[in-house]
Amino acid sequence: MSAAPTLTMYLEGVGLLGPGLTSWSQGAPLLARPEVYASAPLAVPAPDCLPPAERRRVGTQIKLALAVGREAAAHARRDPATLANVFSASAGDGDNCNAICETLASADRLISPTRFHNSVHNAPAGYWGIAMKCMAPSTSLCAHDGSFAAGLLEAAVQAHAGAGAALLICADAPYPEPLHSVRPLSHAFGAALVLAAQPGPQTLARLELSLSTEAPDRLADTALEALRRGNPAARALPLLQALATRTPGTVQLQYLDGCTLAATLAPV
Repeated sequence: MSAAPTLTMYLEGVGLLGPGLTSWSQGAPLLARPEVYASAPLAVPAPDCLPPAERRRVGTQIKLALAVGREAAAHARRDPATLANVFSASAGDGDNCNAICETLASADRLISPTRFHNSVHNAPAGYWGIAMKCMAPSTSLCAHDGSFAAGLLEAAVQAHAGAGAALLICADAPYPEPLHSVRPLSHAFGAALVLAAQPGPQTLARLELSLSTEAPDRLADTALEALRRGNPAARALPLLQALATRTPGTVQLQYLDGCTLAATLAPV
């Protein structure tokens, strides 16, 4: 049987935000030494990159996306206005979705234009364009619990297809009840990566992607594994831990049913 086709990328920057993980610079040492990691309430920073009117309209998921995207671009020393971007999320703005459902179930079924505007899946990409003055190509997608792997693969393809480099932003936040009972996410989480088609001075690691039928990797630490399982965006954690520990090898990222995305990391 022939080997699975691979796609080679170069990782330049990382953004991270989750319970007990306030940034990549703060979180990487904790991922490298999980015995010192402790979960803590997540404070999502206000999106000061947006004008005041837009700032008031955004929810947790969009705030997460903007925060990790900005961190990853800064880490890579890339101008975010020039980066092709891929936004991946399994849920979108859960609070806004819940509010729309409540309105539709009420006697007064008029939905505000702002709520409708924020209900579309590419709303984070729109706010990113406003905040960063970014006119580069943008893709928004969803693949349920495999959304991080789907976004990673799409960002790699976009970089190789002509963009040269692409920014992946993956963020999800819990729904309120009663939707939470149907689609339970235990916490909010966001991760972002800058991927380039060619190595450069900011390269952190070479990354080879291929499809696999192996089981998704789990994390040995109980608290970090609960974090990984509790949010689709946190399925990035096995890859981020390998990067934090500078451990070469292959991690299996959850993707579609019966399929994983094998990411072979070689730190530089």
